[in-house]
Amino acid sequence: MFDVARSEPEHVTELRRQLRRFVAEKAPRERRRAWDRAHTWPRDLYGELAAMGLFGLTVPEEYGGQGRDIVAAVAVIEELCRAGPFLAGPFIHCAFYGGMNIAENGSSGQKSELLPRLARGELLFAYGLSEPDVGGDLSSVRTRARIEGDAVIVNGAKRWCTGADWADYIYCLVNSDPNAPKRQALSFVLIPARAPGVTTTPIEHANLRYTASCDVHFDDVRLPLGAIVGGPRKWNRGWEMLAGRALDVEKLEISAVAFGIAQAAMEEAWTYAQERVQFGKPIAAHQAIRHKLVTARTRLEACRLMLYHAAQLAHDGKPCAAETSMAKLFIGDTGVEIALACQQVMGAYALSDAYDMERNVRDLLGMPIVGGSSDMQKNNLAALWRLPS
Repeated sequence: MFDVARSEPEHVTELRRQLRRFVAEKAPRERRRAWDRAHTWPRDLYGELAAMGLFGLTVPEEYGGQGRDIVAAVAVIEELCRAGPFLAGPFIHCAFYGGMNIAENGSSGQKSELLPRLARGELLFAYGLSEPDVGGDLSSVRTRARIEGDAVIVNGAKRWCTGADWADYIYCLVNSDPNAPKRQALSFVLIPARAPGVTTTPIEHANLRYTASCDVHFDDVRLPLGAIVGGPRKWNRGWEMLAGRALDVEKLEISAVAFGIAQAAMEEAWTYAQERVQFGKPIAAHQAIRHKLVTARTRLEACRLMLYHAAQLAHDGKPCAAETSMAKLFIGDTGVEIALACQQVMGAYALSDAYDMERNVRDLLGMPIVGGSSDMQKNNLAALWRLPS
């Protein structure tokens, strides 16, 4: 493991120790290969993580959580991703898509009902944000919701709704007023994933294969007014939820995924280079390989510093929109550079299923795209820094 001197709380360091032992014992390579081939994640290990209290790291104590600890929650993602996305993915669906959003944006009733269950790991959320014709410009969503009496009626479609086939709720962004300016016409609703009128179709994809992503169609899905995130008073106020603190943390969690997987790639290449012998000595003794490894490890350390600087700001409740966008941009792009360098170090073996490198490269290649693309982060930063458009 590439540990450096860390200025982090002792409880986070202890959490890392426990999780590294857990990953080493519970997620050996043969199991990771089986999960990847099956597009699945281990429900038994998820239950063990829940028993450790990890899902309460985004839930306030008054609702049964550990108290919101963003640095610790980001560290959990990083450590779990050493074994790929198979444990980290479901953790994110519960603790971040669920716990973080409901704690930040939910009504008092939603918090009382959902947060204790999320803290225990009993609920899983999927994001219903992107649509077939809507990606980065989320304010242009076409999925339509309207209020009829004491009900909300939803019609439309979502794409890349990862985990919708097993989630309990879809945290769904909708257009709730077609006559208003688009940023004043957004709401979030909680849609039970198996409600009447919800149809889910899996989408095959190459990376983050802890599950399938999904197309989801909503045909006259009928919900109570209590399904409006934040309650009826938050109708048409979804933009402030979308662009608020929860979005900053969303950028952090996908950055932590990229960082954790990049670490795993680095560690595998580092070990391989010291064991593989060519021309009478380990390949790590050849200058070309040494330089690749040192450059990749230096970039990895820069990623760590950016990630935890932004995470600490978010944890302290300080403004961090620029720092989280920079972290997502830098770690997403740099993770790809690290992955490709590590793949080159391992040569043909990096393309085989005898090592994790093939999967790690696949996963990292998607990081500049998912969770807000690198180009979108550049646009965000240009706007934050008031560059002319």
